[in-house]
Amino acid sequence: MRTIRHLIQAEVFSAVAFVTLAFLALFSFFDFVDQLPAIGRPGIGVGYQLPQAAMYVGLLIPNHLYELLPITVLIGTIFVMARLAQSSEFTILRTSGLGPWRALRTLLATGLAFVVMTFVIGDYLAPWADRTAQLLKARFEGNITVGQTGAWLREKQAYGQFAVNVNSLASDGSLRGVRIFEFDNQGLLVSMTNAPTAQFSETNAWQLEQAHRTEFTAQGVAVAHVDRSVVPSLRWPTEITAEMVSAAVLRPDRMSTVDLFQYISHLNANNQSAERYEIEFWKKVFYPLSCLVMVVLALPFAYLHFRNEGISVYVFGGVMAGISFFFLNNVFGYVGELQHWQPWLTAALPGMIYSLISLTAFGWLVLRR
Repeated sequence: MRTIRHLIQAEVFSAVAFVTLAFLALFSFFDFVDQLPAIGRPGIGVGYQLPQAAMYVGLLIPNHLYELLPITVLIGTIFVMARLAQSSEFTILRTSGLGPWRALRTLLATGLAFVVMTFVIGDYLAPWADRTAQLLKARFEGNITVGQTGAWLREKQAYGQFAVNVNSLASDGSLRGVRIFEFDNQGLLVSMTNAPTAQFSETNAWQLEQAHRTEFTAQGVAVAHVDRSVVPSLRWPTEITAEMVSAAVLRPDRMSTVDLFQYISHLNANNQSAERYEIEFWKKVFYPLSCLVMVVLALPFAYLHFRNEGISVYVFGGVMAGISFFFLNNVFGYVGELQHWQPWLTAALPGMIYSLISLTAFGWLVLRR
C-alpha cells in the first residue's frame, strides 16, 4: 500500500508542479509586458532597464504562487485522477485494496504538504518579496504614496494621544512628509510637528530630521501662547513600527500573519476600525487550508467512467472551479466588510461552501458506488 500511496502522491506533485509553472509563466509574461512602457522612460529614471524590470517581475512570483497554489492543486489533482480513471489504472488500484477512505487519506496527506507550502510562501516569502519589489520600483518611480493625503495612524500614550500622517514611504524605508498632531487627554491640541524626512530608530522611536515644531499653551479652552521652533534632529518615542506604516501604505493582503495581528492590536488599542485587516488576517489563516478542500473535490473524478472520452473537459471544469473559488473568496471579503459580518466567518465561508460541495460529491460519486 505504501507503493500505491507514493505513486499517487508523486503523480499529483508532478502534475501540480507542471500546472503551477505554466500559470506562473503566463502571469510573469503579463507582468513583464506591463513593465515594458516604464523601461527607459524619463520620468521613471535612467536606471530602470530590462534587468530591473525582470527583477521586479521575479519578485512578484511568490505572491502569484501563493494565490495560485489552491487552484493549481485542484487542476493538477483532477488531471491525475481523471487520467488514472481513463487508463483503468485506478480500477486496478481499487482491486489491489485502495478503498475510498484510503484514497481520501492519501490525498489529504498530499494536500497537507501543499497547506504547509502555501502557508510558508504566504507568510514569509511573499510579504518580503512584495515589499522588496515595491521599494525597488519606488527607487526609480519615486516614493510609495497612498492617495493625496497619505496614510493616517493613531496612537495613545500615557500623557495624551497622537494623530500621525505619513505622505509616502521612500525606497530606503524612510518616511517622507511626516506630520504629528499631539492632543492631551481632554482632546485639546498640544503641538504640531512637521518633518520632511524621518527614520525608524531601534529603540521604539522615530528620528525626525529638520522638524518644524509648533507648541500651543492653553489657558482654559483658549490658546494663550504659541511657540515655534526648528529642531535639526528630533527623537519621537512611539510604538508605531515600520511594519505598521507599511501596513497603512502597502496592501494588507501582502502582509504576514504576525504583522497583521500586531497591526490589528494597534488599531483596536487606539479605537480605530480594524475590520478590513481582521478579514485579511483570517483569510491568511484559512486560505492555505483550501488545498485540502481542493484535493477532496478532485477525488470523485477518479470514479467517473469516461474511458473513451478525453479528460480536457474535466480539466477545464477544474480550471473553472478554481477560478470561481478565487472569485468567491474576493467577493465574500468585500461583502463581509460592507455587511459587517464576523471576520472569521467572512474568510471561512468560501472554504466551507467548497467543503460542502466536496463532501457531497465524495458521498454521491464514491461512497454510493
